[in-house]
Amino acid sequence: MIKVLILFIVLIAGVILGPLLAGHQGYVFIRTDNYDITTSVTSLVLGFILLQFVLLFLGWCYRRFISTTSRTRGWVSGRKYHKAHTQTQKALLKLAEGDFEQVEKLMSKHADFSQQPVINYLMAAEAAQQRGDEYRTHQYLDRAAEAAGSDQLPVDISRVRIQLAEGEVHAARNGIDKLLDKAPRHPEVLRLAEQAYLRSGAYQSLIELLPVMAKVQLHNEDELDALKLKAYKGLMNQYMAEGGSDGLKAWWKAQPRRVRHETALQAFLAEHLIECGDIASAEKIIIDGLKQQYDERLLLLVPKLNSERPEVIEKTLLHLQKQNGATPLLNSTLGVLSLQHAQWDKAETYFKAALAQRFDVQDASWLADAFDRQHKSSDAAKIRQDALNHSLKQERN
Repeated sequence: MIKVLILFIVLIAGVILGPLLAGHQGYVFIRTDNYDITTSVTSLVLGFILLQFVLLFLGWCYRRFISTTSRTRGWVSGRKYHKAHTQTQKALLKLAEGDFEQVEKLMSKHADFSQQPVINYLMAAEAAQQRGDEYRTHQYLDRAAEAAGSDQLPVDISRVRIQLAEGEVHAARNGIDKLLDKAPRHPEVLRLAEQAYLRSGAYQSLIELLPVMAKVQLHNEDELDALKLKAYKGLMNQYMAEGGSDGLKAWWKAQPRRVRHETALQAFLAEHLIECGDIASAEKIIIDGLKQQYDERLLLLVPKLNSERPEVIEKTLLHLQKQNGATPLLNSTLGVLSLQHAQWDKAETYFKAALAQRFDVQDASWLADAFDRQHKSSDAAKIRQDALNHSLKQERN
């Protein structure tokens, strides 16, 4: 616009000054190595103006060409963007249908022109993994990593998820450790960490993650408790396999007090010690735990002890009975303890008390054994018949 204005001013000046300068055109002489150019000032000015017109015209042609090329390129790109959007929508429908081959095809085609190329490549990788095509899976992951630029978190999460699905547990474990450094509170990272640590046996690492899972509310309280018990049980299995009962006890001794006072973990430890044949240590854990509080998980382990010191356990159980009342399980446990040490009359008393509170087929069977030991055949036959009738009634219901 400014150039046109300047040109217009020059033309006006030429119209005004032209007649005034007529007859006074001046003289211009230009010499080069091979040429001599002689002209008037007027001709030189007119030539310069003409040259400006030519340059302006060439500039206009160039801009018009660039504009046309850009519009053409924009039209082609717009068509590809529209097609990519349409194919992405179709791919989502195919995903709902479970047609992973079509999902992969539609998501990967024109992925570079979609609104979110990274998402397209990641979904194509998931679809290829579902089909069992490892080569294409990793190819799409690499393309997604290129498209993601500096934001590699979604790509790394998808990579770990695919590694877990393919059974590459140790590779997934390595990826999870890196992801936890980048995003330690990311819910999906924590979910994948849970899977990777459980499957790789990294129970201690999983236990250390539990407080973070609680803070982000990844699971409800019951689910977190179950996960914690699962992790501790797996950890105990590892220590038992490596060092037997001595390794297990050394590990337990090194745990914080709050861990050692958890009744569920005490029950797990006692169960593992019984499995190792360390009855004395298991008995101590159970008695110490029951002295703290009444817990059925510990009570259920008492019959497995077959202790050589029944009077100590009986004293603990009777003390519990005074504190919490004569529960069916307490009476049943005392009855089993009496059976194991040939105290038939006491066993009869305890089992009768347990059955009076609630009928249990196993307690009835043990009571029948106590009757047999005391040569009370008719009583034994009657209780066995009652147990059979109860079982038949339960089956009909």
